[in-house]
Amino acid sequence: MKRILVTGGTGQIGSELVPALRQKYGSDNVVCGGHRRNPDPELAEGGPYEVVNVANADEYVDVVKKYGINVIYHLPAILSAKAEENPMGAWHVNVTGLINALEIAREYKCSLFVPSSIAAFGPSSPKWKTPQDTIQRPQTMYGVTKVTGELLCDYYFLKYGVDTRGVRYPGLISYKTLPGGGTTDYAVEIFYEALKNKKYTCYLKKDTRMDMMYMPDALKAAIDLMEVDPSKLVHRNAFNITAMAFTPEELVLEIKKHIPEFEIYYDVDPVKQGIADSWPDMLDDSCARQEWGWNPEYDLPTMVKDMLEKLSKKLGIDYK
Repeated sequence: MKRILVTGGTGQIGSELVPALRQKYGSDNVVCGGHRRNPDPELAEGGPYEVVNVANADEYVDVVKKYGINVIYHLPAILSAKAEENPMGAWHVNVTGLINALEIAREYKCSLFVPSSIAAFGPSSPKWKTPQDTIQRPQTMYGVTKVTGELLCDYYFLKYGVDTRGVRYPGLISYKTLPGGGTTDYAVEIFYEALKNKKYTCYLKKDTRMDMMYMPDALKAAIDLMEVDPSKLVHRNAFNITAMAFTPEELVLEIKKHIPEFEIYYDVDPVKQGIADSWPDMLDDSCARQEWGWNPEYDLPTMVKDMLEKLSKKLGIDYK
């Protein structure tokens, strides 16, 4: 029986992954580990909840031992824009926490899912259809920590046989959780402003193309990868996955099909624009498709339609 711990369980991905895992494996078998003492009731009351500081190895291992955990989804991270404001804090959370997870997985024979990011690439990587295996020279601390994490996960698999697996996520879009300090946050903020105020000021240039994914596909990728027979995996860690790539201008045109009066303005943030310009426009996810059957369910039109429908219900706004 799978006994699962999701660390970073109150974050952008975790807050939606925990309920999905509980629905699949049973509420009592999925422990939500978060940094908040008063989390969302759905997380705290829907199954076991523990406060976990992943940078504290003793605190981390106590939860693994208490619940007999054999699968860990290790999600804590300080994201790109926030990491540039506090590089050493990002290293502490993103790398020290991961090393603790890897050591715990090695000692207690746990399978370990660790997400990487499109930020693991840099300006010298191919911009379009970025290959699975290519040069990685990121110019952000977030990217540096993600490349470090990819290498550590490979090392622990090769050296100790730890069952490590992971994907490189593009920008993630969700109606359930607010943005968490990432460069792609505009693609979530824009929906709130479109519904509330019918206008939005974007911090990126209108033609900035970025790789994106709707959260249901992000959750599907994590669960599907952890379910697959490991003998099928050649790359194992840091699989490129993608679903859609668009510019702010293209996203606005799609939103205007539903909210014609919506208007966009631009006030470019040079730091976030610089980060966005250093990343690929879209990843080549052929290895994930071939090795474990990855296939997204949402594209730009279906994502926008669903996002507006779900978010308008959440906000109590009738936009039609």
